[in-house]
This record gives sequence, structure tokens and C-alpha cells, in this order.
Amino acid sequence: MYYFLVNPASRSGRGIRDWERIRTFLDGRGVPYQVCFSAKAGDMARFAEKLSQSVPADGSCVHLVVLGGDGAVNEALQGVRNPDKIRFSNIPVGSGNDLAKDIGISRNPRKALAHLLDSPEKRRMDVGVLHYHTAFLPEGKTFRKVSVPDRRFLVSSGIGFDAAVCQQAMASPFKNTLNRLGLGRLTYLGIALRLLFRPGRARAQLLMEGEGDAPRQVALNRLLFIACMSHCYEGGGFYFCPHADDGDGVLDLCTVDSVPVWKILLVLPTAFFGKHYRYRGVERHAAKKIRIRTSRPLWVHTDGEVAAMSDDIAISCRRQVLRFYF
Repeated sequence: MYYFLVNPASRSGRGIRDWERIRTFLDGRGVPYQVCFSAKAGDMARFAEKLSQSVPADGSCVHLVVLGGDGAVNEALQGVRNPDKIRFSNIPVGSGNDLAKDIGISRNPRKALAHLLDSPEKRRMDVGVLHYHTAFLPEGKTFRKVSVPDRRFLVSSGIGFDAAVCQQAMASPFKNTLNRLGLGRLTYLGIALRLLFRPGRARAQLLMEGEGDAPRQVALNRLLFIACMSHCYEGGGFYFCPHADDGDGVLDLCTVDSVPVWKILLVLPTAFFGKHYRYRGVERHAAKKIRIRTSRPLWVHTDGEVAAMSDDIAISCRRQVLRFYF
């Protein structure tokens, strides 16, 4: 049985039209399915939790198919229980779709579904986990301490500039309008340019652990961002970690530190092609576990979803725990 978790608001309302085309295709082929429509934040996680806990006694499979972008996938992932007893899939209809880009899922929803039904490929996929040692929300010129549960992610988790862009984009009044015009990336570009010119950078300390290796420490004096990635792309196509492997149990890190603004304007375009490591201040690391402490709270994201700020987080990788079909 296929259980479709649909975000009707994806791509500023196009998600429901995409579902109608999917529904027609399924009905025409006589495929058994049920559908759940999200209406508010948290619905995807609640649907996934309920369905993944109701594995049939006869051993038949519960197959969750998320119709949405990376954000919808991330939300559904928070609710998944019994990962060894379910199948998980994504029909990408979001604005970024970095997960689909890395794996090679068609951006055409009917083509992606036809491939899933007729000749599915399977991979055991890593799941990242973000733990907040501290969590804050801004309150005027100060910060209010809050409690935030661990967050899972499939694509990436990051702290600093990239997360701040995501946070402001989520609240942007122009995002939906630009998405309807097919220009959603302009929202992120405009916000990114504005944030780049803000004064002040934080300091950061990284503690990284590998398989049997001694912990390594790295000090960053003027942090722009740190991206911890299980897949190669984030932010709508930035090829930040070309060596990332979603099944090796290791997170690839891209750190950007002590790079002046004028140089960042040169570096970021090269990141679409994975050429950014040629620049001084842009470094690659790899680790199974990462502890990041910063001199002040910064925004943190998981797959582009932002819950809080932090000055002390831990990020780890659970190897091949998700059965992903595409």
C-alpha cells in the first residue's frame, strides 16, 4: 500500500495541482493508495508517525511517499518510527529539491512516480541528527532560551549564514509571489546579499570525531557558515560537498571562514560547480560526529528548516537507517 503525504502548498499552491495529476495516474493504473493532506506545520510528522507505527501484522510494507520539496521530506522524517519496517520515497514538487537532484529523481512528478512504480531503485540512506545543547529565539536585542527536540535531516544541517538566509526566506512576504512566477530563488538571492553586508562575524570551535580516529579541533575566527552534509547539494543547487555519500555513515563539512565580502561574491557562484575549495578560507572536512560552539547564538537549519538559534550544537550521522525507494 502506498501512503501519499501531500503538501498542497508546495511551490505556492502548485502542490495540489501536482497531486491531481498524480491521482489521475494512480487511478488509471489501479494502484492502491491512501492520501493525507497537510494543513499546518507538523502535520507531515504526525501522519508519518501514525502510519509508520501501524505496520500490518502480516508483514506487508507501509510505503510513505512525500509529495513535496526538501522541507516536506524533512518534516515527515521527524515522525518516522520503525524505519526498518517502512519504505520512504519523495516525489519532488518543491522549489529547491536538492535531495532529488543528488539522487537523480525526475522533476516531472508523473515520470518520478512511474519509475517508482515500475522499476524502483532502493538504497539504504544515512540519517543525520542535530542535537541542541542550547537553543534560543531572538527577543528584541536579547535571546530567550527555549527547548528544542533533536531534529533529523537527510540532506544537510548548517549553522550561520545559510541558516539565516533560510530563516528570513521562511518569513519573506515575497517568496510565494516569486515562486508562482518561477523565480523563487530570487528570494534567497536578495536575502543573501543583504545578510552578507551585515557587520560582525562569530568565532567557532569545531570538535570532529571519525571512526576510531582521535578527535580533531578546528578554530574559526570569522565564521560565515558551516554546512554538514550527507548529500552533495543544498540551498537550491549549491554543490557544497561534491564528495558527500549518503550511505557511508560520514558527514562532509564545508566551512567558510575569514573570507571578505568582496571575495564571497566570487566564491559563491563557483559553488554551483563544486569549485569553491580552490579559495583560501573554504575548507572541507569529514566526520561522524561534530560539536560546534560559537561565540554567540546563530541560526541553525536542517534541510532548510529553521527551528531556533544556538551557540552549542552536536551533529551526528546514523548509517543506512532509512530504506529509500525512488
